[in-house]
Amino acid sequence: MNNKQINFNTARFITSAPDINQMPEDSGIEIAFAGRSNAGKSSALNTITQQKSLARTSKTPGRTQLINVFELSEGKRLIDLPGYGYAKVPEEMKLKWQRALSVYLQHRESLKGLVVLMDIRHPLKDIDQQLLQWASESKLPVLALLTKCDKLKPGPRKSEVLRVREAVTVFGGDIRVESFSSLKGLGLDRAKEILSEWLLQDQDDEPAAASADGENA
Repeated sequence: MNNKQINFNTARFITSAPDINQMPEDSGIEIAFAGRSNAGKSSALNTITQQKSLARTSKTPGRTQLINVFELSEGKRLIDLPGYGYAKVPEEMKLKWQRALSVYLQHRESLKGLVVLMDIRHPLKDIDQQLLQWASESKLPVLALLTKCDKLKPGPRKSEVLRVREAVTVFGGDIRVESFSSLKGLGLDRAKEILSEWLLQDQDDEPAAASADGENA
């Protein structure tokens, strides 16, 4: 098993792009984070990088429409995609973003992994499932993080992780499901392990082996 790990603390803000066409050059390795507006995406990014305000946790709908790019080191980036499902965003804007997101997931050469964040109490909404389908069709590995897992006791938490793992098999592809809590740090090491695997893939002769299926909360 590959024990190499990225130092996520080095993450720094590079730019906010209003659309995919204005993102940095399509080279190197990107890992994108996507999730509903209340799924805890910004908090997860801040926890993984150990920077309290790297990703702004703003409730302003306009801010959620920007693609925020963070660089870990030369050629290695984390991409904070706009939150989706925000009730106050016009339907036309939602559809436009879904089309743009589809293009990004299917045609961005540097994109090597997708983190889909879902509240463990409300996972697999329609748009979440659409994201998983797009990723599967694009042969893109996915880490589905079930956030706010501290809201459930260990027993129900583990049951929900297993239920979602079973549910996502319908999409095929490489989809790993883990619980995560920004507040308690649950699942943090496992998340970093998987992200490091993706970011370091070009430096290894063989891909890192997946760990056991045990739930990591």
